[in-house]
Amino acid sequence: MSAPNGRGLLHLAAAVDQPTVFDAGPHVEAARLAERGGLDFVTLDDTFARPGPDALAVLSRVAPATHRVGLVPTVTTTHTEPFHVQAAVATLDWVSRGRAGWRIDVSVTEGEARLFGRRHAAPADALWQEAGEVADVAARLWDSWEDDAEIRDVATGRFIDRDKLHHVDFTGSAFSVKGPSIVPRPPQGHPVRVVDATEGHTRRTAARYADVALVRAASSAQARAVRDQLRGLAAGFGRDPDTLRVLVSLLVDLGGGEHAAEPGHGGGGPRQSAQGPLYRGGPVDLAELIATWHTDGTADGFHLRPVDPRRDLERLVNGTVALLQHRGLFRTFYPGSTLREHLGLAKPVNRYAVAGGAS
Repeated sequence: MSAPNGRGLLHLAAAVDQPTVFDAGPHVEAARLAERGGLDFVTLDDTFARPGPDALAVLSRVAPATHRVGLVPTVTTTHTEPFHVQAAVATLDWVSRGRAGWRIDVSVTEGEARLFGRRHAAPADALWQEAGEVADVAARLWDSWEDDAEIRDVATGRFIDRDKLHHVDFTGSAFSVKGPSIVPRPPQGHPVRVVDATEGHTRRTAARYADVALVRAASSAQARAVRDQLRGLAAGFGRDPDTLRVLVSLLVDLGGGEHAAEPGHGGGGPRQSAQGPLYRGGPVDLAELIATWHTDGTADGFHLRPVDPRRDLERLVNGTVALLQHRGLFRTFYPGSTLREHLGLAKPVNRYAVAGGAS
């Protein structure tokens, strides 16, 4: 299925971050609003550097209160155990019935390192290499149960076919994992992996392991250049570049009404700010920016981060998204029940089943 302009389908996601909120209720409300607009997924950021509820736990609470929208928490790979991370993300996929993603991030500060006391902070390049290894072993652990490993044979008392559980025997630069996982293979096979590929040292990890790459870019040319580089790197790793979705990540401030558009930009933006590229204007010009950048091949879609969570997300869904739907540029219903289906991505084949059961 293709968009009317011949490009791939437009993908839209939104952040539901509310840094001063410690209750799940407002996050449920925001996710439901995003779902009403048909957005592919919502993200919830997390870091060891600031107080706040655990993003993965919050979205696990959001899961039973929603039905279709994808749920993508940030989970760092630094100072955490890869085995536990993959099990937690797999559990979110089960709880949400196939709507989980995982935004992979690293912890670079000495203050974060001291919270754990295991090692000192490391350079970003080394941490992102480690993050790639965690992404790799997570996929192997998700595959360590074949899809039909659970037999639940009451007559014989056998719950699992042990021949369909596999050791991953992974050794990386900073850890080793034997496996198998303690969680059955997730409904999606592999929950969707998301990486912010704005910085150069993140791009090899994104190109090799991510299903979705986020790029903070203030111009169409900049975003297109990064997208082309990521697709080239993905091909170099033996991937089909068309299995990588590249989304432009923008801060959006829709509170100031409509502004005159600058050439190539809607609503007087985006413009560089201390928090990243910022669009400030109205919902109509934002729709025009999204349509233009998608049509000309700048990006596969957008990840929009509201400046004012309540106000801007509502204007985004009721204004920008509604206009894109009216123009036939964005879907009016979900194509399936899983996040992979929303993104047009196939369920990965289990590597161990394909290998004929060799562990």
